[in-house]
Amino acid sequence: MPTTEYRHIVRIAETDIPGDLSLSWGLAKIKGIGFNMAIGICRILSLDPNTLIGYLSDEDVTRIEEVIRNPKKFGFPSWTLNRRKDYETGEDLHLVSSDLIYYVREDINREIRIRSWRGVRHSQGYKVRGQRTHTTGRLGPIVGVQRKKAQQQQK
Repeated sequence: MPTTEYRHIVRIAETDIPGDLSLSWGLAKIKGIGFNMAIGICRILSLDPNTLIGYLSDEDVTRIEEVIRNPKKFGFPSWTLNRRKDYETGEDLHLVSSDLIYYVREDINREIRIRSWRGVRHSQGYKVRGQRTHTTGRLGPIVGVQRKKAQQQQK
């Protein structure tokens, strides 16, 4: 339910969201919540996705945070969650903001530690998912290929 009081910044799940965004796009600004998940949250709580975030009441914000913390409790299927079969617990989780960043960093460190192929690629700074490295992903000031004439002129 929109209220008449407008807030310019609303804090949801450790993220500051501008009040002039619609509810669906504002929730998608939270790391770990995509647009489809945001629409699902709006439908579960029967909120209008086109409502501006600045007009949300405090109780609506707490209800949204509760759904974000535990979406399985509100009927979200497990395939919508972003961490299925967690490595340590085996449970289906949905992580947002700093928790998501922490778990991704721990996964990369675990792969480096066990020296898997992906871990070796991460530790050497190469592309991990099979992309080409011959022409892309170069670092440093010289990116192009030098021609023979340019090399001869330098000499």
